[in-house]
Amino acid sequence: MAKKIAFKGFSFACSALMVLAGGITTSAFAQAQNVDQPKRFPQLTMENIAPQSKILAQEIVAISSVGLSGPYNVMLRSPVFAERMKRLLDYLRFETSLPKRLNEFAILIQGRLWTSQVEWFAHYPLALKAGLPASVADDLKANIRPRGMQPDEEVVYDVCMTLSQQHEISNALFDRAKAILGEQQLVDLVAVTGTYVTVAMLLSLGEESVAANKALPFPEKGR
Repeated sequence: MAKKIAFKGFSFACSALMVLAGGITTSAFAQAQNVDQPKRFPQLTMENIAPQSKILAQEIVAISSVGLSGPYNVMLRSPVFAERMKRLLDYLRFETSLPKRLNEFAILIQGRLWTSQVEWFAHYPLALKAGLPASVADDLKANIRPRGMQPDEEVVYDVCMTLSQQHEISNALFDRAKAILGEQQLVDLVAVTGTYVTVAMLLSLGEESVAANKALPFPEKGR
């Protein structure tokens, strides 16, 4: 019988994403977003962004399916931070030692812990494309410890969940994770799951959401 898992201390409906090129412009995405109330951070565009952030903005638009919306609309309020965060995200998404299937699973775990519309919407298809079984992702979404996980997926789940909820892991879990992933992959796992908490906070701060014409992954949370 599937065991229900407890998600503690995460009540914001937001999160992070960095999606490969998808062909939607910043203005188009902004127009599609919920317009019932003004955004906390007015939408940045290539026309109104600070001069020192122009080059970075061009790099973001080249790879991001949300253009300068989503987390970038918040991050770019602090240009130096945004530039360094972008470099970190580049590593964690495209250069990390962790297999993409496991990397996306770690991101989805934070998406579920934060009940994040944005993160789940963006990374669910990426996780499946990378080889994560839909049944594992769907159990996670349903607040169930995923059934049928491979040993490396179990380690990712246990490390991310335990650190997020208990803020420490046992020697036994550490030894199991190190044996399965190795030192570098284990460190990269913690780096990606922790970084996506930061991005989740940024999205929560800005109340950024998915496009209004898209179904919410967690409709009970609303927009």
